[in-house]
Amino acid sequence: MSPIIRELEKREIDFFILHTGQHYDYEMDGAFFDELKLPKPKYNLGVGSGSQAEQTGRILISVEGLLVKERPDVILVQGDTNTVLAGALAGSKLGVKVGHVEAGLRSYDKSMSEEINRVITDHISDYLFAPTTTAKQNLEREGIAENKILVTGNTIVDAVNQNLELSRKKSKVLKSFNLENGNFFLVTAHRAENVDSKTNFTGIINGLKAIRKEYNIPVILPLHPRSLKMVKEFNLDISGLMVITPMNYLDFLSLESNAKVILTDSGGVQEESCILGVPCVTLREKTERPETVEVGANRIVGTSVERIIDGVRDAVSNQKKWLNPFGDGHAGELIITYLRELMSRQKHN
Repeated sequence: MSPIIRELEKREIDFFILHTGQHYDYEMDGAFFDELKLPKPKYNLGVGSGSQAEQTGRILISVEGLLVKERPDVILVQGDTNTVLAGALAGSKLGVKVGHVEAGLRSYDKSMSEEINRVITDHISDYLFAPTTTAKQNLEREGIAENKILVTGNTIVDAVNQNLELSRKKSKVLKSFNLENGNFFLVTAHRAENVDSKTNFTGIINGLKAIRKEYNIPVILPLHPRSLKMVKEFNLDISGLMVITPMNYLDFLSLESNAKVILTDSGGVQEESCILGVPCVTLREKTERPETVEVGANRIVGTSVERIIDGVRDAVSNQKKWLNPFGDGHAGELIITYLRELMSRQKHN
């Protein structure tokens, strides 16, 4: 969302940030505002963790009260988290216009809670900002009117472009961990279907240990607090892996841009690796970012040891270049221009 926030600031448009506190670790929350020099949220709900229903319900109740108080013209939500679903539901029920940034992504796997969040959010939103033509086609196939959809590219391109140079200047993470450019693997694993399943999480960890043995270079694994809890609960052996605490955005961007290959179950990281020109291996059976696979940037391998190894071998041996399919880095600007024009027309009518 940072490119949208910066565009609102630049144009001196009245806005506020409502932060649910769904992520509550400093490095995955407060650090982003500090590092990216973003205004602090006007509201921080501090909802923390909980079951899907508990978390979504707490966010929905709190957001509804604040929307009644503030009465904004538009609420913008981005992605597929419980925050997005609850924010869109609250706005829609109160008659506040809802804009979904990153609309139209589909994995067609309803075992993923994120898939349910994104489908419902798309169908109750008034403005759907699709990152690609594929995303737009997904929406149209589901009967969403074309005049609600705008293909903008993804704000993640804006964010990477805006922050990569800052990362190169400020981040000392390679030096801190004694890493060489292009000579380490970077891994993220956090999705419930992976880290809450002993079978899947064991497969991932064993796959990482196998590639560490085969390539004899560091495997960096920043572990989300919840993922670390599951490592302990399942008594998984993570020896040989460089397990570190979650890091700030600029340091993580530095690791991404310098990695040999990125292994992840994150949708955003699949996109970032594609934008940065770093091969990706996705630790899932399906992806809502098929464009990354189509251009040759990404391989979908699931969580079995053999498929993880095969995916990494393919990524290492096929270091070809590809075109970034997610736009030209002006998505934030396009979204705000569209909303301004739309609101201006509505006021005149």
